[in-house]
Amino acid sequence: MKFDLHVHSCLSPCANLEMSPREIVARAVASGMGGMALTDHQSARNTPAIAECARRAGLACLYGLEVCTAEEVHTLAIFDTPETANEMTDWVYDAMVKRVNDPDVFGDQPIVTEDDEIVDMEWRILALACRADIPTVAAKCHSLGGLYIAAHIDRSSFSVYSQLGSIPVDASGAPYFDAVELSRTADESAWLPRAAGYAVVRSSDAHNLDDVARVWTEAPLDSFTVVGLRAAFAARSTRLSPRLTTF
Repeated sequence: MKFDLHVHSCLSPCANLEMSPREIVARAVASGMGGMALTDHQSARNTPAIAECARRAGLACLYGLEVCTAEEVHTLAIFDTPETANEMTDWVYDAMVKRVNDPDVFGDQPIVTEDDEIVDMEWRILALACRADIPTVAAKCHSLGGLYIAAHIDRSSFSVYSQLGSIPVDASGAPYFDAVELSRTADESAWLPRAAGYAVVRSSDAHNLDDVARVWTEAPLDSFTVVGLRAAFAARSTRLSPRLTTF
């Protein structure tokens, strides 16, 4: 199965307003994608809409959010249901600074239905980090049965390497992350050695429709679920699409 575990909707700061759940799913299906996960910044409020769009289109879908931790590291928390993803969202919201979004600075943050109707505007600044560190976020994600992935580890900002210099582990050497992600332009020859010991995925991190399904990961999955992906990660059976040379 071809899948993409890192896609943003119009709810995310910096994402185009054209990134409605309906349009994202249509683009993924047209591109031959078998599964995808919606992972907006700090919030899963648009996952109920994409769940319905994916059901209508016959696209396998997972639900999550891109959590910016206290270290200002971007991480993906991914779950089987919108309900669990939104339980994680409530927890992240509690750990965020209560500042009101300025649309002129960060952009609008609409919460929408499966039919592109705006039902609310998220008032929090989703571009800000939360106060919970990687060990704490990992523990919460795993307690809810989710997958925890280090996002775009090759990036020069908001990655484990840019912020911490390495992929952190706990005092016993056990990993916090179930897998690590390479960006669309990451050079595997440079970065796969630095991800030794981890399953690796490549994702689009799409913020506009033209980037949906431009890169992907493949794996022999029994099911596009947390359990199915965890088994593929444990077997190191993921394969990466060719990287893009430019954004």
